[in-house]
Amino acid sequence: MAKSKFKAELLDELLKGQDPKTVLSSNGLFGELKKALAERMLNAEMDHHLGQASEEASGNHRNGSSSKTVLTGSEELDVEIPRDRQGHFEPSLIRKYQRRLPGFDEKVIAMYARGMTTREIQAHLEELYGIEVSPELISVVTDAVLDEVAQWQARPLEPVYAVVFFDALRVKIRDEGAVKNKSVYLAIGIRCSGDKEVLGLWIEQTEGAKFWLRVMNDIRNRGTEDILIAVIDGLKGFPEAIEAVFPQTRVQTCIVHLLRYSLHFASWKERKLLAAALRPIYRAATAEEAHRQLEEFAAGPWGQKYPMITESWKRNWEHVTPFFAFPDFVRKIIYTTNAIEALHSRVRKAVQLRGHFPSDEAATKLIWLVLRNVAAKWVRPAIFWPSVRSQFAIHFGDRFRVTDQ
Repeated sequence: MAKSKFKAELLDELLKGQDPKTVLSSNGLFGELKKALAERMLNAEMDHHLGQASEEASGNHRNGSSSKTVLTGSEELDVEIPRDRQGHFEPSLIRKYQRRLPGFDEKVIAMYARGMTTREIQAHLEELYGIEVSPELISVVTDAVLDEVAQWQARPLEPVYAVVFFDALRVKIRDEGAVKNKSVYLAIGIRCSGDKEVLGLWIEQTEGAKFWLRVMNDIRNRGTEDILIAVIDGLKGFPEAIEAVFPQTRVQTCIVHLLRYSLHFASWKERKLLAAALRPIYRAATAEEAHRQLEEFAAGPWGQKYPMITESWKRNWEHVTPFFAFPDFVRKIIYTTNAIEALHSRVRKAVQLRGHFPSDEAATKLIWLVLRNVAAKWVRPAIFWPSVRSQFAIHFGDRFRVTDQ
């Protein structure tokens, strides 16, 4: 048995007069010890900071403290953060804007973000660490994420986005006593600087143009004044929803979505040949050449056998052609929603073992954590973005504004 590092007399003094029922709670001795330890570490950091030559030379000194509430486990802890006169002090233990002390919560949230259920997390903690926690406690910890989601969802956006990809995926969520398929709407924006970010996350019963109109208004209300190019799937009414809020936006229908729709009409044996017949249309050098190739397809054997394919391309033609105005390296970015579908695959991987979510909030928590983990790797623009930026600057003139150099 390991020998205690604390003398019995010290423990007796600490426990003297303490209520055994509350000694381990945040309001009892345990909470007081955590508070005292944190404040002692913060003050030691301040002593080290003020002891640096540069701070001594400038005459910097202590200037009181400020109160801050941080989360530790599933409880709140009020600590006093020391301040210096010149405002140079930045503690490592509790950084600026940090509201959560590292530890148990982060481990739980990391496991939850990887798709583990509360029961699986409970079993994992008990098996590896011998820690017994209830599913309710794990839910309390993960529910704290919802406050961060609300702040993230309401954050201001950029005034201008060069490209925004819109798409939705289906997730099973329990609602009113029944498991329903709901649409999770996502939007990825590329700033004029080339940096990429997820603009928002929305959940609705069905994917429809009316709800997309609400999404557009939400983006507008959060500060976005203009979107140069919007890349969408072939949902009817979606272009009108975008243009109602952003009238100057060029709407580009995803060619991959259009191809998938076209191939649905053919049998499996025919699809490879049909795809080859459609390829000259979207690989044409100009919009005029693409239209000529479409007419040839319509007059050919495939067009005669499946006239509904030609009808679908002609119906979307206004929003098929915008990418023809750009060179190949720009077309590769805007002709498809692959950028957002790659994000969808990460989300699906995290949710595939769950079956369904008990509520919209549970789905929101997990999906947001997946988005956060993916977005953390978007550290710099694509290597070819300077060339794309030159093209956009020519095509869009003053509308193309780099605001975050």
